[in-house]
Amino acid sequence: MFKLKVNNIDVEIEEGLTVLQACEKAGVEIPRFCYHEKLSIAGNCRMCLVEMEKSSKPIASCAMPATEGMNIKTNTPLVEKARKGVMEFLLANHPLDCPVCDQGGECDLQDQSMFYGIDKSRYKENKRSVPEKYMGPLIKTQMTRCIHCTRCIRFATEVAGVPELGAIGRGENMQITTYLEKSMESELSANVVDLCPVGALTSKPYVFEARPWELKKTETIDVMDAVGSNIRVDTYGWEVKRVLPRINEDINEEWISDKTRYACDGLLNQRLDTPYIKYKSGKFDKASWKEVYNIISDKIKSKKNSMICGISGDLVNMETLYIFKEFFSKILNSKDIECRSDHFYLNPEKRENYLFNSSINGIEESDFIFLIGTNPRLEATILNARIRKSYLKNKTKILSLNNVGNLTYPYEHLEGNTDIIKEIIEDKHVVSKIIKEAKKPIIIIGQSVLVSKSGKYIFEKIKTYLFNNKKISSDWNSLNVISENASTVGSLDLGIYHNIEGSNQVLRNLEDRKYEIVYLLGQDSLNFKKENEFIIYQGSHGDKGAGIADVILPGSAYTEQDGYFTNLEGKLQKAYKASYPPGDAKEDWLIINELSEIINQKKLFKNKDELESSMLNYLNLFKEKNLSGSFSEKNNLNFVSEKMIVRDNDYYYSNAIARASKTMFNCRKEKKIFKSTGTEG
Repeated sequence: MFKLKVNNIDVEIEEGLTVLQACEKAGVEIPRFCYHEKLSIAGNCRMCLVEMEKSSKPIASCAMPATEGMNIKTNTPLVEKARKGVMEFLLANHPLDCPVCDQGGECDLQDQSMFYGIDKSRYKENKRSVPEKYMGPLIKTQMTRCIHCTRCIRFATEVAGVPELGAIGRGENMQITTYLEKSMESELSANVVDLCPVGALTSKPYVFEARPWELKKTETIDVMDAVGSNIRVDTYGWEVKRVLPRINEDINEEWISDKTRYACDGLLNQRLDTPYIKYKSGKFDKASWKEVYNIISDKIKSKKNSMICGISGDLVNMETLYIFKEFFSKILNSKDIECRSDHFYLNPEKRENYLFNSSINGIEESDFIFLIGTNPRLEATILNARIRKSYLKNKTKILSLNNVGNLTYPYEHLEGNTDIIKEIIEDKHVVSKIIKEAKKPIIIIGQSVLVSKSGKYIFEKIKTYLFNNKKISSDWNSLNVISENASTVGSLDLGIYHNIEGSNQVLRNLEDRKYEIVYLLGQDSLNFKKENEFIIYQGSHGDKGAGIADVILPGSAYTEQDGYFTNLEGKLQKAYKASYPPGDAKEDWLIINELSEIINQKKLFKNKDELESSMLNYLNLFKEKNLSGSFSEKNNLNFVSEKMIVRDNDYYYSNAIARASKTMFNCRKEKKIFKSTGTEG
């Protein structure tokens, strides 16, 4: 720690900070365009000029290291004159098209010109004109506005790890462009829209949709994957116009994936807004809520409880899951409920068996990362960006069991079969030594492993191996399972499964045609061919589940109801209502509550508050009970020698909302065109 002065205020700072950061510690805001906390220092806009004692000219505070005894002035006439000069140069070529620019109202250049701009320009020459660049279906360019801050280039290179942006030309003729003017391929590409301080890069799907002051802003949680990114949903009336990131250093920092940002237009398409009944002709017809409730009630009352099962989906909030469980338990007296749409292995004895135990933030502390049957770039994009950050920061050694393509960071890969895992566990492989010697190793197990024939063997043996080598303790837990869906961890916490030795018993019974009534709660991923089953579908979109249903109950999407979600590392987060469901659609918990009243003449809960309170009490008891558990080693595990294949993840079509999105369709189409050209190397 050392001291310096900022505007005659004594400031104590740590070593390694810049003058700009020191000024911010003193509570002084420094204008900037090129500087960003998460990016490397460029020092090319010069807007952050300050006066330093004994310096003959103003210095760029973003690039100057702070040292002991410095005397910095930020509000002198010299500083003001210098900043005004910089602003005049920036505006010399900038088109004054604020009224038609989507950045208007949120533009750094606009804000700074209010302080340091002048009402007229001395620049009489013709302004430069830069042709537009093609950057794909997400990013609209107006490159004449560009001030060459290079934030977008640095983000693509450093954070996204796909160096697809660069600069050509020099000085005034410099242009930012993609190589060969092709679409940006990174799943984080649209973060450059947030980073751009001027409006050169704007959101193509959002173009001319609304002004920021017209939008209602709601802070909530993303459900496109299991990471639980913190987001802000902006709505205009009923419509969700855009999704933006919120800062949360422990989870998503200040980035979000392209799917999180742009799948929101799927909330407007293929929506279920009224109940439907399928008649013998095979056609759906609109019905009232009373009609569908009575049909379901009559069907349920006519069947044995053992003939009824319920399967929940990947976007369902925890309140709905809890009342769903209570409905089966108290109304139907049944335990045949499940959250898994495939046969992945599950050991629910301890909560740590299905969590990302090292935490997302903990990735930066690791010194060895081993990926087993997972492609984090597609399964959890933000988590993958954190792995890249760990590599850049610590030179972390990264190993993958499979070659899964470009993960945005260098890694070594093994042959990808279960025999190698067996060798590692038995201390017969070089990786065994690496794990033992590592202080904070991270082993990431994907669902592709857990669905394999050896899934149980691999998971249990790896867990035992880590425990025996003291890599699972109260200080550090190296065992990590990467969930693919937002509802997975919350469902497992609430006990939405019928588990026999880790297998999915409900799905086995369903495949054996043991059920006559199937209740699909937002479940659109089930690979199931209907025969004579009576299928109830409750959800927000007319997707796969609705296609095989006999009765459709229109529910709400994640932006249209309050609800809790638990992310892959076990953090309980609340999503808030930003909009309201269309037509006659209702909140999901309310549908199940009303159906309970029709069947049993009594509601399960009086209101949402009672439901929420009951669910949170259940979770607290579950977590307390979980803390007292001890390690238990499983015996009689069957090993199967097989090729470990990482499942092909259709990134842009991973759920019902994404599949209804026109933007995701365009991204998917662009990706396929790109691959077909053979230009990806």
